[in-house]
Amino acid sequence: MSLTDTKVKNAKPSEKAVKLTDGFGLYLLVHPNGSKYWQLGYRFEGKQKVFSIGVYPAVSLADARQRRDEAKKLLAAGIDPSAKKTS
Repeated sequence: MSLTDTKVKNAKPSEKAVKLTDGFGLYLLVHPNGSKYWQLGYRFEGKQKVFSIGVYPAVSLADARQRRDEAKKLLAAGIDPSAKKTS
């Protein structure tokens, strides 16, 4: 089930970090201290990797989805989004 702005805004921290999934690998990682990070889980060359998109609320849900789509296009072209981000 996809996330909504309300669900993201009202996400409460717990004792352990919690992943709230949006779909197609995108999720919001909510840390115990209350910080919220957008991340994308993906596989590249047979390895599981994580692409950090940004911090909520600086990066909105719509922005995170757009960046996810851009990263997926890079993957389809055979380019690792994390390597592209650092170069």
